[in-house]
Amino acid sequence: MKTTTWLGASLIVLAAGSASAQDYPTQPITMVVPFAAGGPTDTVARLIAEPMSRELGQQIVVQNVAGAGGTLAGTQVANAEPDGYKILIHHIGMSTAPTLYRNLPYDPTTDFLPIGLVTDVPMTVIGRKDLAPTTMAELIPVIKEQGDQLTYANAGIGAASHLCGLLLMTALDTQMTTVPYQGTGPAMTDLIGGQVDLMCDQTTNTTGQIKGGEVKAYAVTTKERLDALPDVPTTAESGLPDFEVSVWHGLYAPEGTSTEIVEQVSAALQKALADETVIARFGDLGTAPSSQEEATPAAHAERLTSQIELWRPIIEQAGVYAD
Repeated sequence: MKTTTWLGASLIVLAAGSASAQDYPTQPITMVVPFAAGGPTDTVARLIAEPMSRELGQQIVVQNVAGAGGTLAGTQVANAEPDGYKILIHHIGMSTAPTLYRNLPYDPTTDFLPIGLVTDVPMTVIGRKDLAPTTMAELIPVIKEQGDQLTYANAGIGAASHLCGLLLMTALDTQMTTVPYQGTGPAMTDLIGGQVDLMCDQTTNTTGQIKGGEVKAYAVTTKERLDALPDVPTTAESGLPDFEVSVWHGLYAPEGTSTEIVEQVSAALQKALADETVIARFGDLGTAPSSQEEATPAAHAERLTSQIELWRPIIEQAGVYAD
């Protein structure tokens, strides 16, 4: 009798879960951004939130949960109910966190379900506008000569600007004085104000300032020049052929979220990335939306796993860790 009762109750629960997935969504969805408002990941989130909202029939509310290099937001979403109403957008930091943080409270590969890749954003090496070198070729010997006399701003440990700085200093075998901030916004403000010398950040956050003459652009970290910044040379052109990095972004749901919901959100993402306005806006920022094939759970999972393995030896060699 107890077995029959338990079985009946289980079937009711399964039926309720199935109905819930079929009805999804019935309320607004929160997209958690692990960095401050106004930063590059926030920009990407807000670009896709509106067209995804239209496709899903419910508003996607962007919520900024900054701090600890994105791990506060990651923890919040990892511990959220797996019902599709709280999802995470994160960048390359999702793949570096397992090595960078000694006490990471979640595992990116087991505590989340990848939904799809959003975009690959190039990086730009920029400086305060009155910095003496005018080209990257001129800047390189200055960095090597002055070393820690130069200040390098980043948005905090684990941020894209922090990772780009690690690669730059490793490539030049020279350490600058790093100045971490609570987000890209305040770091950019101080760079524009001349309080710090250099930064390397995503085109989604730097293109406007470069075009407006508020900062000095030295190089883009891509194999080819960007249509949005045709006058800015590549790092390879500037004498750093092996210094190439882009920042990929992806959406995640908590582990346990139903396959049906993940696929539904992924389909909405794919639709949003094909929107002409979104494509044009990404282009203005020096990047492009992910392809329909990349904006899938399978492609995203493969990228995450491969990037964890790529970054592990780089971070271990740099010897930079966070608690």
